[in-house]
Amino acid sequence: MAKWTPKYEAPEPLEGPVVGTITGGTILWFVLFLVQVPFYGWFDDHDLTWWVWTCLAGGGLGLIGIWYVRKRDAAIKRHRAAQADQGTTGTPSV
Repeated sequence: MAKWTPKYEAPEPLEGPVVGTITGGTILWFVLFLVQVPFYGWFDDHDLTWWVWTCLAGGGLGLIGIWYVRKRDAAIKRHRAAQADQGTTGTPSV
């Protein structure tokens, strides 16, 4: 079997307002959970309680996502600042 080699170079990843996007999605999951809680009896009667718990799980995982992307964003900013400092001093920093 021959080794696969790409024909084109991969494009740079798109960067956008990641923290805001994850925060908005997390808020949406929690709002959906809160909207469904008053109707829990109906969901239970129809064996659809997994909808309610899926929204709660999405909100919980979103909180982990917010923590992760904030740390990632801070690390990217620190790296860019270190590169800028290295470029102005002319000496590599360790």
